[in-house]
Amino acid sequence: MSLLLNKDLATKFYTMTDLEKYFRHNDEKLIHKWAHYFDIYDRHFSKYRGKELTILEIGVSQGGSLQMWKNYFGDKVKVFGIDIDPRCKELEEENIQIFIGSQSDRKFLQEVKNSIPKVDILIDDGGHHMLQQIVSYEELFGHIKDDGVYLIEDLHTSYWLKYGGGVKRKGTFIEYSKNFIDELNAYHSEQSNFKVNEFTKTVNSIHYYDSIIVIEKMPKSKPFSEMSGNLKFDNYAKRKEEVSSKIRPNTSFSKKLTNSCNRILRAFNLPNIGQQ
Repeated sequence: MSLLLNKDLATKFYTMTDLEKYFRHNDEKLIHKWAHYFDIYDRHFSKYRGKELTILEIGVSQGGSLQMWKNYFGDKVKVFGIDIDPRCKELEEENIQIFIGSQSDRKFLQEVKNSIPKVDILIDDGGHHMLQQIVSYEELFGHIKDDGVYLIEDLHTSYWLKYGGGVKRKGTFIEYSKNFIDELNAYHSEQSNFKVNEFTKTVNSIHYYDSIIVIEKMPKSKPFSEMSGNLKFDNYAKRKEEVSSKIRPNTSFSKKLTNSCNRILRAFNLPNIGQQ
């Protein structure tokens, strides 16, 4: 009975997106998607609807998803596709253009970049092998507009052997993407060997979902903090330090020694000592 109630509650609060409605009633070209993807698409793509738009999807297959994007975004969208199968060229239609080549071929991807305008939305639904995903990201991420979105899907292949996957296995896209988290926060680094890069300055957020990563771009300068409101306690920072020292007594010398040790430990990625 509880399972039935949970199902009823889920149905009550679930609203089908326009993308899923299109998928459920699709009688045109084949579309193959995981069921939970449609909410993710709508969450990150809906703000672009009705606008002049350039989309690039890696992985054309039967051409159904290209038609779905065209229907969802409206008449002002220009959809580009990439696929290694030359038969996919036959799937071109108004506002849909397809390039034939491998997504792991850097020269080919550079040719595609030179042939199309900067992209608002890129969807990597290609071969799903680790090298393909990494090369495509490295070559095409810089071709995304300042307020654009880069979405890589079917990342469960990072855990599948036949695609080169495995939990915490070096070389998977999931492991590769964990560097994005550091790069997003690089403005706060105290270490000279880790500096702000282009990712830090152009990415606003990273969203991890089951099998999907969404990277949303937005020009970003060094963050800063501010205060508002009225001070409740005088010498707040000094008092905080006094309370801390009572909990963990620390002479000036021992504090300097601890900091020096922790600096060395940090260089070897080892945990701090002397922490509460």
